Amino acid sequence: MTALLIAPLLCLLAGYLLGSIPAGYLAGRWLQGVDIRTLGSGSTGATNVLRQFGKGPALAVFLVDVLKGTMAVLLAKAVLQPLGLPLDGGAAAVTSDSWVVAAGLAALAGHIWPVWLGWRGGKAVATALGMLLGLTWPVGLACFGVFLAVLSLSRIVSLSSVVAAIALPLLMLGWFQDQGLGLRWPYLALALLTSTLVIWRHRSNLSRLLAGTEPKLGQQKPGS
Repeated sequence: MTALLIAPLLCLLAGYLLGSIPAGYLAGRWLQGVDIRTLGSGSTGATNVLRQFGKGPALAVFLVDVLKGTMAVLLAKAVLQPLGLPLDGGAAAVTSDSWVVAAGLAALAGHIWPVWLGWRGGKAVATALGMLLGLTWPVGLACFGVFLAVLSLSRIVSLSSVVAAIALPLLMLGWFQDQGLGLRWPYLALALLTSTLVIWRHRSNLSRLLAGTEPKLGQQKPGS
């Protein structure tokens, strides 16, 4: 019984610590000895890394940020399943779903509010993608597809991120309905919370979008 109580809490802590790995900040320190939060948009995410340091470092940061979210979820699944918390079906499904979802959200919190950086991190888009790929990869790929489609038309990362975030709850709901799995409340709650977090983190970008001053890819101005 003790393990059943402690293990989920350790999964939350591990999710937060994984999410708080400051890949963008470390890239700035290693490449130019600067704090990337003092440059561009002030975000530690891949888009700001792209604008400040180029494609190679940005790709590396993006991949690390994605893996943070995926690993947080997969770790929670790997730990909870052997303890008798089945992840599919059964009376305990809601409990296990809830803890796994919570571990994913903890990774998002770690990315946005990393303890190592005085609670100032990134905007959680890549980590959210990784979390979704670990939870329900078809929904994650669908969200990424929405992001890429909007990006190809607008070349504005922030707009693409916000549209993908808005689409997430609908994609999540549609996936479970299409699979005949009914409404899985923990996953729908995760989709709504993730969408809200991403949009909230892009509030300054939304102001610039409304003002028509948000930069496109290739422009060296503060952005997503």
